[in-house]
Amino acid sequence: MKKKLPKEFNDKLNAVTAKRPKTVIQHILEFGYVTTEDLKNLGYEHAPRAARDVRELGIPLETFRLKDSNGRSIGAYRFGDPSKIEDKISKKIGRTALSKALKTALVEKYGAKCFIYLQDLGEKSLQVDHRIPYEIGGEQSEHDIDRYMLLSPSANRAKSWTCEHCPNWNDKNPKFCVNCFWAYPENYTHIAGKEQRQIVITFTGDEIEDYNKLINLVGIGKAEDTIKKLIDEFVK
Repeated sequence: MKKKLPKEFNDKLNAVTAKRPKTVIQHILEFGYVTTEDLKNLGYEHAPRAARDVRELGIPLETFRLKDSNGRSIGAYRFGDPSKIEDKISKKIGRTALSKALKTALVEKYGAKCFIYLQDLGEKSLQVDHRIPYEIGGEQSEHDIDRYMLLSPSANRAKSWTCEHCPNWNDKNPKFCVNCFWAYPENYTHIAGKEQRQIVITFTGDEIEDYNKLINLVGIGKAEDTIKKLIDEFVK
């Protein structure tokens, strides 16, 4: 159900001109919400990024789940409480685009690889992201390139989803993020607040044959347990 919004707020929404956040806003204004499926059909594969564009303008969105036409559970976005919206939007905070020079500097220092999956990728395939989410840490100086990271598109999507569902998304404590895997995978104590450790294993080239053999032997659901048992035997 669409929410009746104050005229002043509607005027502010309609004043947004950037294509991606404007698409999200107009769809919510028309239908009351926008789903990840809607955004994909509109040409935006990375729905969390599109929603983040709106939030970065000071317009909070609620994330919820509903069923699509096939009965599958999918994500969706709608405006939050109008009173909270008016308070947040008055801040008029916006995010500046990250420069090509920053990306070049990161590639020169770390190589053209994803910080999360450690895959060597072409520079064009990598995306620059704030280590500490913009929504929590605000804008950072590009002169300190170690405040940023290179991510593959899939890693960026995974990080966006995890951060949005982390307790710190509401608390907004930058120090909490400093110790998180998604900000500093090379040195962390938790993953989105949970005491966990993670090793990302990527199979490429001839290794894919080993991966297929493993899955055929134990099944996709038991692959992780099998690898953990091998590690346990190795370290004993």
